[in-house]
Amino acid sequence: MTKSSGIDRIGNLDFIRGIATLGILVMNAVSFGLPSAAYWNLAASGSETGLDWVVGIFSKIFVDQKMMALFSLLFGASIVLFIDAAKKRGPARPILGLYSSPIWLSLWRNLWLFVIGSLHMLLWEGDILWLYAICAPIILFVRNWHPKLLLGLGTFLITTQALLALLLQPLFLSDGSLDITTNWARAIGDDIGLGKYWFVESTKLGDTVGLWLLVNFFGRALGMMFIGVALYRMTILQGTRSVGFYRRMAVIGIVAGLPLAITSVVWQLASDFSPDIALISTIPTNLATIPLTLGYLGVLTIWHLRVDSWVHARIRAIGRMALTNYLTQTIIGITVLRIILDQGSLSRSGIALFIVVVWTLQITWSEPWLKRYPYGPCEWIWRKLTYREFRMARSKHSHN
Repeated sequence: MTKSSGIDRIGNLDFIRGIATLGILVMNAVSFGLPSAAYWNLAASGSETGLDWVVGIFSKIFVDQKMMALFSLLFGASIVLFIDAAKKRGPARPILGLYSSPIWLSLWRNLWLFVIGSLHMLLWEGDILWLYAICAPIILFVRNWHPKLLLGLGTFLITTQALLALLLQPLFLSDGSLDITTNWARAIGDDIGLGKYWFVESTKLGDTVGLWLLVNFFGRALGMMFIGVALYRMTILQGTRSVGFYRRMAVIGIVAGLPLAITSVVWQLASDFSPDIALISTIPTNLATIPLTLGYLGVLTIWHLRVDSWVHARIRAIGRMALTNYLTQTIIGITVLRIILDQGSLSRSGIALFIVVVWTLQITWSEPWLKRYPYGPCEWIWRKLTYREFRMARSKHSHN
C-alpha cells in the first residue's frame, strides 16, 4: 500500500487499472477511427493489408472485452473500497443538508459519474461511465453478500449473454435483415436488421441488435463487477496471495479462455463474416471473458509483485489518473481520427501507430502530474463534486 493524501491506496489495483486504461484504447481507437461495423466485423473496414489483419485478429483475441472486464472488476472493488475508506474517514458534509453516510456519499459520487459519462457521450457514443454509474447502486446492495454467491451470480450474468445471442440469431436472415415473418419483428417494426453493427454502408442500428448490445454490455459489466467485489473480499485483487497462487490463476485462466477467444475469430473468418453468425460467433469470446480476465489478473499481479521499477511507477500513475486518461483518449482520438483526419482514412495498422503515440503521451505525463498534485484533473473535479470542497492542493509526497 502507498499513501496518497492521507488515503491508503492499493498499488496492485492502480497497476492493473493502468494496464486496463492503456488496453481499452486498443478497441476504442477502432471506434474513433473507423465506421461502427469495423469494431465487430474485421472485414467491414480498415483491413486492407496483411498487417491490418494481424492487428485486428490480435486485438479481437487478446483485448476485445478483456480490458473492459478488468475495468469492471476494479470498479466493483472500488465501490467497496470507497465505502470502507469513508467509514474510516468519519462523517462527511451532509448531501443536500440531509444525508452523510458512506452509502449516500457513494450514491452521490456515482450520480456525478453518471453526469460525467453523459457529457462524455455527447462527444463519443461508446462511453462506459454512465453504465458503471447505473450499476453502482446494485453493487452497493450486494456488497456484503458471500463471495461465492457473487462469483456464481457474476458467472450467470455473463454466460446468459451467450444464450441470448443463441436465441436472437435465428431472427436474422442471411442478408442481415430481420425476418419479418417472426412475431418479434412485426411487434417492434424493426426494418433495419443488423445495420451498422455489421455493415459499413449502414448508418443506423436495428432495434433488435441494439437491444441485444445494450443487454450484453450491461450483463457483462455487472457480472464482472460482482466478481470484482468477490475477489476483493477474498483479498485476491490486492495482490496479497502467494506468487504460486497467481501463477496457477494465470495458467488456468489463459489455458481455459484463449481457445474460446480464438474460436470466435476463426468462426468469423471461416464464414467470411457472414451475417448468419454475426451474433452467435460472439458466444465463445463471451464465455472466454471470465477465464481470460482472471488469467490476465494473475499475470499482471505477478508482474507487479516483482522488484519495483520506473515502469511499475509509471503504470500505477496511469491507473491513479484512469478517469483523466480515459477521457483524454477520447478527446485526442476524436480530434485526430475524426476532425484532423477523416474517419476511415487510417487502416487498423495506422490506428495501431496512433495508439502507441497516445500511450507514450500518457506514460509520460501521468507520473509528473502526480508528483505535483495528488490527483489527476478529472479525478480532482470528481472528488470535489463528491465532497463539495474546491481547492487544488499540491502533492505532499513527491513519489505520489
